[in-house]
Formats: sequence, structure tokens, C-alpha cells
Amino acid sequence: MAVQNENSDFFKSNVLGHPAGLFVLFFTEMWERFSYYGMRALLVLFLTASLTGEKAGWGWPREHAMALFGSYTALVYLSTMLGGYFADKLIGYRWAVIVGAFLMTLGHASMAIETPFFIYLGLTLLVFGTGFFKPNMTSIISEMYKDTPEKKDGAYTIFYMGVNAGAFFGILLCGYLGEKVGWSIGFGLAGIFMLFGLLQFYFSQNIFGNIGLKPKMADDVALANSDATEINTNIMAESEVNKKNDDKRVPFTGWQLGIIAICSILGLVWVINDPVSKISGGKVNFFHIAGFDFSNIAIIVALLLFFFLLGYRLTQYSEVTRQKLTAVTFFAVFIFTFFVVFEQAPGSLTIFARDYTDRILTGSASLTFLIVNTLIAVVPLAIITWVLYLLFKKTFEKYALANIFLSVSFVIIWGITIWMLMKDFYSAGYLNLSDSTLEMLRIDKVTKKLTEINATWFNVLNSLFIIALAPLFSKWWESKYNPSANVKFGIGLILLGLGMGFLALGGMDIEPGAKTASVSMFWLVFVYLFHTMGELCISPVGLSYVSKLVPGRMIAFMFGVWYLAIAIGNKVAGIIGENSSAIAKEKGIGMFFLAIMVVSIIMGLIAMSTSKFISKLMHGIR
Repeated sequence: MAVQNENSDFFKSNVLGHPAGLFVLFFTEMWERFSYYGMRALLVLFLTASLTGEKAGWGWPREHAMALFGSYTALVYLSTMLGGYFADKLIGYRWAVIVGAFLMTLGHASMAIETPFFIYLGLTLLVFGTGFFKPNMTSIISEMYKDTPEKKDGAYTIFYMGVNAGAFFGILLCGYLGEKVGWSIGFGLAGIFMLFGLLQFYFSQNIFGNIGLKPKMADDVALANSDATEINTNIMAESEVNKKNDDKRVPFTGWQLGIIAICSILGLVWVINDPVSKISGGKVNFFHIAGFDFSNIAIIVALLLFFFLLGYRLTQYSEVTRQKLTAVTFFAVFIFTFFVVFEQAPGSLTIFARDYTDRILTGSASLTFLIVNTLIAVVPLAIITWVLYLLFKKTFEKYALANIFLSVSFVIIWGITIWMLMKDFYSAGYLNLSDSTLEMLRIDKVTKKLTEINATWFNVLNSLFIIALAPLFSKWWESKYNPSANVKFGIGLILLGLGMGFLALGGMDIEPGAKTASVSMFWLVFVYLFHTMGELCISPVGLSYVSKLVPGRMIAFMFGVWYLAIAIGNKVAGIIGENSSAIAKEKGIGMFFLAIMVVSIIMGLIAMSTSKFISKLMHGIR
């Protein structure tokens, strides 16, 4: 097509066998994930940190912190539907990414101020910013590879590595600075690198040619560069597809749109009201009417109305389509369960690491950790810097300013990483530094002769295990032993449950009501190992089956159902985290993780036992 020819320079400029533009997206996504996961790792710790001390926080009880965190993560996923709509109908993918990155930069900058107004403002900006940013990066990749589908899997693999690299360094560096230097430094660093991601994308966006332009602009360009024969051919092809589709169109009627509006309003108000009412001690409650609290009734009504609408619309399609959509609904239930368990990481698991885990290392154990930590920080950073160099060679001539911003960001990240490692080696007594060097590097002149692992560090294990294990799981899926979708969900949920089982076992000796303990850190290592294996079974499966099973004209609605399941899962994860303190006080923290383990394994077994039934509903789709 003519549009593709106009983008020919972009497709000829290759890095590692892919268009250079893919790596522009790689680094933009990397810094966005750096900022998101860096802040995410710190938020609950900051909210629950003592009001006094060297690094004072807000002194909130865990219940309040988890209520706010659960609502924040739920709103992040719900906002993707808003961002996707604006991109598709009004501003295009490219400007949606730019708007999202700008809002997130402002959000992180606001949180660095640490006052209540600016923390809440920052979280609000991050919700809307992520909504604009998150869905539209992958949309640009999809457009880039629409004429070369055979290379799309490799492209998403590279892009996914950028996601994990950003999460890894965000947690490692923002977490370190936040816990050991100051919360505002950790929050602020997230904003700095989000700004670099924004500038790099903005000044190199022309590399994408016509991809991601405002919808009307893109249509005008396509029409201007397409001849009549090509247009007629496309129209005839679309006509043939429509003839083969025996499903009638089922547009949303007025009463159905009314139900959607009611559900949306009740759900959004409830998600916001839940932490507000708890934090304010009930002084602010949007559902407190005539002396009664209707909040639980409101959310139940919203869910019942939504399920009624979903069930009704399923009855309006042909039997085959209805069965495929039913299969997607089953998968949404499993993905909901996955997020309920998996999203304990930034909350319950991080608090367990801070309060109940022995994180002090001395002697050979200290030295071993410092060496391993150096390798896991420096080796990935060196590899990504090499990729940066390859991109630099291909694009500097045309996009010099974007490359300069990207290069500066890497100089800073290298500087922070080296400073962190030097500080740790010095504090542990393995590095001698002069007084002038210590003063220049702003390192305290105190040698503790030990290493204290910060609580957020354990979150980096997820990204490390993904990088190490993803190739093995990919080989498994390509082999003759590739299990069905249900079995993958089942295995993933069981692995998640077994992961929680390690903390249940490790926490069994912790007395009910204990505020602190010194459980071995290896229990947490095993948790993240099993949770990562569970993620690799589930995460790549879900959206793939939505796209395969759902007819094109209905995909927006079913993607909405999918993201709604994820949003509810995140909120329920927060609600469960809220109850960790009460359960720990009454029965012990081990029982809290044991209960989650049992539920996850039961759902995994249900997923596996319904495999044949749901396979029939899928009608041969694998």
C-alpha cells in the first residue's frame, strides 16, 4: 500500500532485525515502567512508615494504605478504556502517548512534594496518564507490523523485555533511594526518567511515518496516497468477509447504555469512596444517606446489573459466537483470581519483607549478596546500553535531540547505579574511600560491616525470573506438550498458590499479633520464583484468546470486560491486603498466606477440570 511506501525509510532502518522505531518504543516504555514500578514499590511503605524517624512517612495503618493502593491500581486499569477511546476517536495513538507521558511526569513530580494534596494530585495524574499511555504503545506496534505479521511475536518479545527492564531498574533504584535516602528522592527519580521517556518519544516520533496519527489525518493520508483500484479491492474484500459472518449486528440500545452508565458511575464512585471513607474515619462517605451506609449495596447492584447486561447480550448472538464469548468470560474469572493473588506483591509481600524478614547479612553472606547484586544491576544495564548504541548509530543523524536525551538518561542511570553499589560495598566494609570522596558522593562516614537489603529489593526478582525463564516457557508452548488454555490458567493459579504456601510455611512460627520477626529471606525468593512461573503461564494467554475468540466488531466491549476483571482483581487484592493485619493479630500472618494459597489452588483445579468443557466452547481455537 502507498502508506507503507511512505514509511519505507522507517522500515529499512533496522536494529537487530527490527525497525529502529521499535526500539524508540522499547526505551519509551522502559522509562514509563521504570517510573510506574519505582513509585509502586514505595507507595505502601511510605504510607505505613512511622511518623517519626530519619525517613518518616505518614504512619497509616495497613488497612488505609492498602485501600488507597487497591483503588489506585484498579483505576489505572479502568482508565485504559478512556485512553483507548480518546486515541481511537480523537487524538491518535501518538498524541495519546505524549499526553499520557506528560501527565505521569507531572504526577511523579507532585508526589515528590509529599504533602497530602500533592500525593493525591500525583496519584490522580498517574491514573489518567497511564490510561492514555498504556494501551496505545502496543497499538503503535500492531500498526507497525500489520504487513509483517510473521515478525510480530519477536517484536512483542523485545518490547516485553523493555517492560521488564524498566520495572527491574525502577524497583531497584527508586526503591533503594526511597528507603535509604528519602521518599521524595525515590518519587522524584521516577518523574525524572518519565520526563526523559517523554522527550525521547516526542523528538523521534516522525520515525513512525503515518503510524499513530490523529484518526482523521491518517484516513486523509491513506486516501490521498491510494488509487481507486486499491480502494475498490479493499471494499470488495470487506464485503466478502461480512457475507461470511452470519451474526446480526447487536447495537447497544438506550436502556443498555443506561445500565452501562449506572454501573460505571456506581463503580467509579465506590472505588474512590472506599479509601476516602476509611481514611477520613467515615467523615466523608458518598454513600452515607439518612444515617445508613449504602456503599456495599451500591457495588453489589452495579455488579449484578453488569452481569445481567453481559448475560443478556450473550443471548443475542449465534450459538457459536455465544459459546466463544462465554469462554472469554470464564477466562476473565481466572484472570481476576490471578490478579487478586499476584498483586499482593507491592503490598502484603513488601510489608512482610520489611516487618517479618531477616534482611541483615554479615560476613561471606554479605559479600556474596553484594557481588550478585552488582552483576544483576550492571550486566542488564550494559546489554541495554549496547542496544542504545545500535539505535544511536541508526537514528542520530535524523533524530539527534531524541538520542541526546536518551543518552543523558543512561549517563544518569549509570551514575546512580555505580553510586548505589559503592555505597553498599563501603557500608559493608569491603571498600575504602577517602573522606573527600565520601563527601563528594554524599556517603555517610559510617562503616556498619553489614549489608541490609531493602524491602523493595525482593520485587526485582519477578523481572529477573521472567528474563531467565521466559525462553524455557516459550519452548514449552511451541512443543507438542503445549497445554490448552484452561490447563495453562490452572497451572498458573496453582503455582501462585504454592508460592503463597512458602510464606505460610515460613510464617507459621510467627506468633499472632507479632509486629516483627526474622524469617529467612529465602521464603520470599521462592514466592517470587513460583509467582513468576505462574505469571508466565497466564499473562501471555489471556489477551491472545480475547483477540482470537471475539469477532472484530465486539472486541472493544469484551476488552472492556477483560480490563474490568483486572481492575476488580486489583481492588480485591487491596481489600484482602487490608485484612492481613486483623488475621495476623488473631491467627498469625502464616494463616493469612495459607488462606490465599488454598483459594488459588482451588481455582486452579477448577480451571483444569473444566478444560474439556471450555475447549468445546472455543470451537477449535487454540
